[in-house]
Amino acid sequence: MTTKPIEREETEVRLLPPYNLILENDEYHSFEFVMGVLQKALGFNEQRAYQFTMLAHESGQAIVWTGTKEVAELKLEQMLSFHEIQPNGKKLGPLGVRIEPAQG
Repeated sequence: MTTKPIEREETEVRLLPPYNLILENDEYHSFEFVMGVLQKALGFNEQRAYQFTMLAHESGQAIVWTGTKEVAELKLEQMLSFHEIQPNGKKLGPLGVRIEPAQG
């Protein structure tokens, strides 16, 4: 008597596509404010915050985080919650940030 091998069904794991959180350059917010938002919202140290702020300043934008859509949306909301108040008391709007699907 021979036994027939058990056929295994292959299950396909579908990964959620990653999303990029993108910091846009603007001419309104101070360099220090942008760095502070990156440190507070994303946990960057001062050097990393400086590097991404410079990248956005020089190239117009910087991908500051990549991951699941839900976490990207949360980090986007956190970054939008910070508002800079200038010395004259004028309150600026939030930083220019957006999420979009990562390429690849």
